[in-house]
Amino acid sequence: MNNLPRLDKRTCRADLAVRHSGGFVVFGATLAALCVHSCANLGNYVWVDQYKEAAVPEKPYTIAPGDLIQVRVFNQEQLSARVRVRADGKVSLPLLNDVEAAGYTPVALSQVLERRLKELVNAPSVTVSLEETKPQTVMVIGEVTKPGALPYDPAAGVLQALAAAGGLTPDASGDRIFVLRQTPNPVRIRFSFDRLRRQEGRAATFRLRPGDVVVVE
Repeated sequence: MNNLPRLDKRTCRADLAVRHSGGFVVFGATLAALCVHSCANLGNYVWVDQYKEAAVPEKPYTIAPGDLIQVRVFNQEQLSARVRVRADGKVSLPLLNDVEAAGYTPVALSQVLERRLKELVNAPSVTVSLEETKPQTVMVIGEVTKPGALPYDPAAGVLQALAAAGGLTPDASGDRIFVLRQTPNPVRIRFSFDRLRRQEGRAATFRLRPGDVVVVE
């Protein structure tokens, strides 16, 4: 069989045929199998109306790359500093050079610094405060006009994110919009653009969280 037409991404049109003995023979069974493979193989997901949103347990804030922190050493102004956490998770401090900061709470980091400074200062007292956090974002990728990162807005849902990304492209599948969420458990949540547009069901009240990825297929 040669020169098979390419299946349409969105509709799997039933126009698959092969030239045989000067005519066209339509292979319905083959077409059905190919449609199942190309149009229905969506992987694991849950529709937003069936999604049970788990509460995210409150945890003490941990320092992350991009954060701006203030390190104060009592009565040791020359050892104090206002520094931004680098991409490798470290900060540069007087006398101590590079110190791992990412992953620690401000209180835990102050304790680490006190232990490090005991060899240099008599009974050091260190306070670490968070002055500025790295901007939180959500991602929109796939069949949208302007894919990329968007500033996180606590009041925004999927429709607002799609609008901020310039809307859907002509090749977008209106019922294959997904939100990938990693916390507290990884999940893939499916949306229909028509229900989003009409603000029907739980799609109307669903809110994005920092780190969510919106995928339009």
